[in-house]
Amino acid sequence: MKKISNVFNVIKEKLFVKKDRVHSEKYYRTIDFLNKYSLLFHAIAAMAIVFIVEVISRRNFISACKFVDTHTLAFMYNSFIVFVSFALVYLFRRRAFARVVITGFWTILGIINGCVLSNRVTPFGYTDLKCIPELLAMNNTSYFTAEQATIVVIGLGSFLLFLIALFIKGPKYNGKIRYAGVSVAFLALLFVAIPVTTNVAQSTNVVASYYSNIAQGYNDYGFVYSFSSTVVDRGMQKPADYTQQAVDDVEEKVNSSKQQTTVDGKTGPNIICVLLESFCDPDEINFLNVNEDPIPTFHYLEQNYSSGYLTVPVVGAGTANTEFEVLTGMSMQYFGTGEYPYKTILKQTDCESIASDLSKIGYATHVVHNNGGNFYSRTNAFSQMGFDTFTSKELMNITEYTPNGSWPTDDILVSEAMKTFDATPDQSDFTYIITVGTHGDYPTDPVIENPTYTVSGVEDEGQANAWTYYVNQLNEADRFIKELTDELSKRDEDTIVVMFGDHLPTMGLQDSDMKSGDIYKTKYITWNNMGLPKEDADLYAYQLLANTTNTVGIHEGTVMNYHQTQMNTADQTAYQDGLDLLQYDILYGQRYCYNGTDPYPASDLVMGIDKVSITNVADSSMGDKVYIYGHNFTNWSKVYVNDEKISTTYLSSGMLAIDKADVSDGDVITVCQVGSSDTIFRKSENEYTYVDPAVEHDSSETENPLEAQ
Repeated sequence: MKKISNVFNVIKEKLFVKKDRVHSEKYYRTIDFLNKYSLLFHAIAAMAIVFIVEVISRRNFISACKFVDTHTLAFMYNSFIVFVSFALVYLFRRRAFARVVITGFWTILGIINGCVLSNRVTPFGYTDLKCIPELLAMNNTSYFTAEQATIVVIGLGSFLLFLIALFIKGPKYNGKIRYAGVSVAFLALLFVAIPVTTNVAQSTNVVASYYSNIAQGYNDYGFVYSFSSTVVDRGMQKPADYTQQAVDDVEEKVNSSKQQTTVDGKTGPNIICVLLESFCDPDEINFLNVNEDPIPTFHYLEQNYSSGYLTVPVVGAGTANTEFEVLTGMSMQYFGTGEYPYKTILKQTDCESIASDLSKIGYATHVVHNNGGNFYSRTNAFSQMGFDTFTSKELMNITEYTPNGSWPTDDILVSEAMKTFDATPDQSDFTYIITVGTHGDYPTDPVIENPTYTVSGVEDEGQANAWTYYVNQLNEADRFIKELTDELSKRDEDTIVVMFGDHLPTMGLQDSDMKSGDIYKTKYITWNNMGLPKEDADLYAYQLLANTTNTVGIHEGTVMNYHQTQMNTADQTAYQDGLDLLQYDILYGQRYCYNGTDPYPASDLVMGIDKVSITNVADSSMGDKVYIYGHNFTNWSKVYVNDEKISTTYLSSGMLAIDKADVSDGDVITVCQVGSSDTIFRKSENEYTYVDPAVEHDSSETENPLEAQ
């Protein structure tokens, strides 16, 4: 202990005891030289930081060199942004410390981007920060290994210790700091110089203001500029011609050619929309060969029912943005770089969607998804879109997971979808199903013993294992498609199903790898039992449901009607401009298209179809546990005692267990379905007052000791 104390005292003396240190004359001359020419050194440092960040982001030194060579002006503009950030150091005496903090800030962002790109195609943007709490709350995922987490913790801890030491022991500027002048100069650089140079750079095509391909945009224009764009360029810009008259003109054009809806919520067909996570037809990949067809059902439907290519706004990740386009009919191209409307505008405003449109004519509307209800803020988003119910994994009795243990299997979605129809026997239904079984990450080590489907054409063994895993999961998705359509065939109800891939898998695919020549193209297929003719068409994701409803005589909704009447017009520029006007008006403007009213308010979203109930509560035979009996419990059922959550063990769909020590005589017991961040999605229909059998009660009190309230 004495030796440890001596070591601690030495460290304390070295770091925290101030001494009058005398440096050599050369040291002071060097400091003076660095201060005198600090702007020059900041410029050099800024270029070095940008280059290092590009190396880290691209995970390739040669690629970073090519970026500097082929996009030299973009590289210089990125460096200018970092250079401006260095102006902050003149507000501090510990300038060396401030420079290291700024350098660390940009470098850490680059490291994060490199890590993100190792797991998906879409680079790191500001809105990703809003998804971190939900991502960390997800169980059974393999986004981060224990080794990676350890490296991150050690790295950040070491950097923090270095900063502490530098703050204490580093040099201090002893000259006069002109706070007012420096502040004015910095603000001028930030709010005048950067906007002016940005406009010049964008107008001369040095950088772009809109990325049709965000991954390519980051690659061409650099991480620093691109990430900064996701911070400042959010939401939608007001169209230059946005006026009430302009919106009225668009509405008049639609009204002059729109058709009347011929069905209602009793006579209309059930409509099912299925998002097939990361689904890609292996036949579309030029280099990939599979020993036999893993998706025969998909191909059968493609050949016999309406189908085509679907242009989606994301690659490798960003499911919520394809989903947003499909459900609302709105285009992501008018939003800022890296935007997720679910995490931004839909947090504060309602939004017309296919659900609210169909609700107007009497449809019941549902969502079924075997992942967390809070991920991508879906619970909030689906309420803002007007859905009636949302069955997330917390409301499902999930027992089976994919071979890598990351995601629930999709077969459970069939029975859950059937529940939505059965719950509203007197209404037509719109049910939106979101699968997860083909979600990445795809393991580079073999995890499926004797796989049915094997691949060739991939030289790297790890990638071959990943592709083998993926095509076998595609077969599971195909089985889900068959089971779903088989079940629907048994029901005596007119039904149309549309299924689509939300984006290509995270496999590093490029345009040249695809038969379509475009990594932003997936496929959609349909099925129906109504004898509808096969009418193939290549569509954008935001046109998909307008096209589907058009085929069954439904012509409802501001945006959906717009697509139905304008998507095939000769003037596609006018078509896109009109869409820009409408979605700005609905989300950010005065809602002229609604005459300033709010005809599509958020719904009181109900989580799940099945009611959760308690039938009995009893002590275990050993007396150390209390069992709660009931109906429709899941792994996410939690017992609450007097409205306080306590540790709960899930035993079956009809039985939960808690420790006897957590409940006392007279306590009120409820069961809640709980999501991430302790969000209560649904409470049991009844509650129980616990009666401890060890406590004496009057006979009148013990006739029904566990009577439901």
